[in-house]
Amino acid sequence: MVVVESAGMTDVGCKRAGNEDSFFVSDDLKLYVVADGMGGHQAGEVASRVVIETMKSYMERFADGAEVEELADTDTGLTRESNRMLAAIQLANRSVFSISQARDACRGMGSTVSAVWFTDDSFVAANVGDSPIYLIQGDSIELLSVPHTVLAEQASMAGDDEVQIDEKFRHMLTRGMGVAETVDADICENQCYKGNTFVICSDGLSDKLSPDEILLVVKDEHPERACRRLIDMAKERGGDDNITVIVVRVKKMKRASRGSLISTWLKKISARLQG
Repeated sequence: MVVVESAGMTDVGCKRAGNEDSFFVSDDLKLYVVADGMGGHQAGEVASRVVIETMKSYMERFADGAEVEELADTDTGLTRESNRMLAAIQLANRSVFSISQARDACRGMGSTVSAVWFTDDSFVAANVGDSPIYLIQGDSIELLSVPHTVLAEQASMAGDDEVQIDEKFRHMLTRGMGVAETVDADICENQCYKGNTFVICSDGLSDKLSPDEILLVVKDEHPERACRRLIDMAKERGGDDNITVIVVRVKKMKRASRGSLISTWLKKISARLQG
């Protein structure tokens, strides 16, 4: 069982009138999500909020260990936990798409999503769009998410991180939540260790601070102080966009007692008998 400490903050920044970012932090669900909305007339705010609320509601279904109906579109090459994360993202995508089709004011709206979910001794990280997920281990920082932008895909094809591209295309997304009826998310699942620290943020932060700068702030600070300092630094450098950041640190890995394992097993047997 993973024991964590976490914090999340959002700020409108220095240039925008409204905040189209949304985030969710739950140490009970062990679920952490950032969504960066896009679309005029506050539609981006609607999109990001729908993403957060839909994923939260879906993942809450599994919180008590009860046997509940899974969504049908699963990938047999992935674990049950990874499939649950993908199902939550697909459900959120369909919700945003449906609203964008039904409301003229929301036409063309969309969002990114980046999420981390902890299971018994591992983590699942998934993303659509360009809101980064970083994993800090000791003195190193690694990008877990896959940026879905024109720039990133051009660089990937060319094998060159210094691809020259017009500034207006640098943040153009190649995938987004609610843009189409279905969406492909990138996902990874790995073992979790004490001291692992995860940073999930919108590009309002990652455009202003390098990964190494994020590492220096986060590695020795409490999550709440780290969030505040990171946002302050982004604003000091212009704060051109909304700024959202979540910091989650694994404090310890706790083995479940035999009694709790038996209790969980009995709950599952009881649920099956009642079904």
